[in-house]
Amino acid sequence: MKKHELTPDEREQKLLDVARQLLTEEISEGQALRILRRDVLGLSQDAYAKLVGISRRTLSDLERNRANMTLDAMNRVYRPLGLRVGLLPRQRALLERALEQ
Repeated sequence: MKKHELTPDEREQKLLDVARQLLTEEISEGQALRILRRDVLGLSQDAYAKLVGISRRTLSDLERNRANMTLDAMNRVYRPLGLRVGLLPRQRALLERALEQ
């Protein structure tokens, strides 16, 4: 689906669904980026790479979980999606407790 095909509520729900899948480790950060870039923003890799100021190759590497970027660069990549990089507990039980509170 392209951005113009989703209502604001549908875009928000897609973002929440992808965030939940990421937090529960059903998908990787790269998969989340690809899903949101494509399904929420409706952008090609070329267009998104230009938007965030990186090469298409770097974006491709990110989406395949093969890139090594600074925290600042990662935040720049996720900013158009309304996301930022953060710290989460690695232990699932601690993560679940944090999410409950």
